[in-house]
Amino acid sequence: MTNSILGAPATGAPSLSVVLVHGAFVDGSGWQQVYGELVDRGFEVLVAQHSTASLEGDIAAVERLIAAARNPVLLAGHSYGGAVITEAGNHPRVRALAYIAAFVPDAGESVATLNEAPAGPDETKAPLLPPQDGYLLVDPARFPEAFAADVDPATTRFLAAAQQPWAITAAVTPLTRAAWQTRPNFYLVASADRMIPPTAQRRMAQRAGAKITEIDSSHAVMMAHPQEVAAFIAAAASTVTSAERGDGQ
Repeated sequence: MTNSILGAPATGAPSLSVVLVHGAFVDGSGWQQVYGELVDRGFEVLVAQHSTASLEGDIAAVERLIAAARNPVLLAGHSYGGAVITEAGNHPRVRALAYIAAFVPDAGESVATLNEAPAGPDETKAPLLPPQDGYLLVDPARFPEAFAADVDPATTRFLAAAQQPWAITAAVTPLTRAAWQTRPNFYLVASADRMIPPTAQRRMAQRAGAKITEIDSSHAVMMAHPQEVAAFIAAAASTVTSAERGDGQ
């Protein structure tokens, strides 16, 4: 990792709960190892299981978890989940946002809008099949390499076969408010990503004023490097709580 915040100390019981928000084509089970790592660190962790059928519905699912959490919340979103947490993060109980190889829209932008930006040299975008009945899928033959080249092939073949279709309406719905305008935010760039170009990730993170960390990983960074992702989230939480207490506290 480069430009890392992983050295931030975590002392005492965590005072933030963590809500993990998955992206398109997968479900919350991709967070399993990150969940375990964070629970071992003492965090209350809630995992969103949203349909990706509509942006509004996915936001509502995350807002229910925010309301149910025991503590103020840090939202962590992967891929399309970044758009979900950007809107849901306006909830008054949310203290910070952690983006993991994620889209970071501004108000009036959608994931589809952000995806229109060209990829850089030697970069690729998600190899999507033509839409069917209003839903998108990644080409199953290309899914393992594009989504999770550094994950066990047997796992990636299953993920390709078990894709959750992503509604076009969720991809094209613009956000109304961007929580990163008013919340501390952190971004973990996956520098070997072949779904969201790394240059796009850096550009979105910089626009949001995020504290940026990089890791040499595929798009499925939470599965390929769960310990590092958990450390990134824990360090973000520690940074926020330390700032709220005041330096030196």
